[in-house]
Amino acid sequence: MDDNTLVTSAQPACLLSPEQIAGPYFRNPKLIRRNISEGLDGVPLVLKLTIVDTMTGQPVNGAIVDIWHCNARGAYSGWSKIDPDKEVDDGAIGAIPRTDDDTYLRGGQFTDQNGIVRFTTIYPGFYAGRALHIHVAVRVTAGNNYLEERHVAWVGQLYFPEVASRSVLNTRQYSGRTVAPLTNDQDVLYETMGGEASTLTVHTLSRDSKEDGFFGHMTIGIDTFAASSQIKPEDFDKYTV
Repeated sequence: MDDNTLVTSAQPACLLSPEQIAGPYFRNPKLIRRNISEGLDGVPLVLKLTIVDTMTGQPVNGAIVDIWHCNARGAYSGWSKIDPDKEVDDGAIGAIPRTDDDTYLRGGQFTDQNGIVRFTTIYPGFYAGRALHIHVAVRVTAGNNYLEERHVAWVGQLYFPEVASRSVLNTRQYSGRTVAPLTNDQDVLYETMGGEASTLTVHTLSRDSKEDGFFGHMTIGIDTFAASSQIKPEDFDKYTV
């Protein structure tokens, strides 16, 4: 080889977003819908996520983006009878038996040609031991049986700026709890699993009142060929439907 020959290695076109654990409240209700609020009380949140292939820098078209989060009082659908003011002992998928068949604040959307999905939901509350967050999983689909797709390429959690969260937690729907929420910096998962890079950009929907709602957005870089270790194919059989 000529000494002057330039040797380069393949570099990603954009950064891979940090993965985080799926947590004990993952399930797959097989709901493709934009509005996941089911009329629940809470401060409105419009969420826009853009999914990008880190190797090409191009938007990922046709992936399923699933999100799930707790309600204003800290409860998850499927586990609504679990006391959100008490910390859970085990954060693994399937570790906590389901208590109900509710489906609020869960759903999936297909990314469009620009890699974008949009959800209408509410600003999440909190449960003991955690900062405010939304869970996200990206599935790369193949074939027509997309509701059975188990190729999860990326799993993460999205956090909120403290200023926005403080204003929400002071509203009627969220206040009056027996425990205090953790700030982002107090949350172990935020600190150890790339929480700063997973914090949404958030704006108010109205100049009149923050109770009118928020708009949050983020670009998520994934490896479309990856198989996430956070949600494995067998995890879909654990209290998930």
